[in-house]
Amino acid sequence: MPTTRQKDACDLLDADHKAVKKLFSEYEELTEARGNTREKKHRLAERICRELRVHTQIEEEIFYPAIRKAIDDELLMDEAEVEHTSARDLIAQIQGMEPGDAIYDAKVLVLGEYVDHHVKEERTEMFPKARASKVDLVKMRDMLQSRKEELMAELDETA
Repeated sequence: MPTTRQKDACDLLDADHKAVKKLFSEYEELTEARGNTREKKHRLAERICRELRVHTQIEEEIFYPAIRKAIDDELLMDEAEVEHTSARDLIAQIQGMEPGDAIYDAKVLVLGEYVDHHVKEERTEMFPKARASKVDLVKMRDMLQSRKEELMAELDETA
């Protein structure tokens, strides 16, 4: 009888990836919609930025350091961190703008493309290596979830 694998850190991170991909799809639909979508786009962009800020932070604080030690692939881990830096820069730019600004939509959509590329690398390269390592990814899932809830609560307080 096959055993089902317990949800692990990679599953939790990938659930975030899928959720934010859905938000980017909704945003893209709004860019093609007629009528005044400015406020909806603004709320959606803010939500995307919030989700990504928390996601990148939990990866950088918990997931990446443990995986970097375990998988012996410096380049892969360095690339992921550079991609996070680029995403953070775009997030800061988006949050400093208004939806009516000239290239607001373009910045949000490019952020979505960056995230897509990053997610593909994590899914196809990093997650399989992480799962093949000796890192306890089930225990890490709980740490990631707890930290994510903490960060979301902090952001809710400042909103």
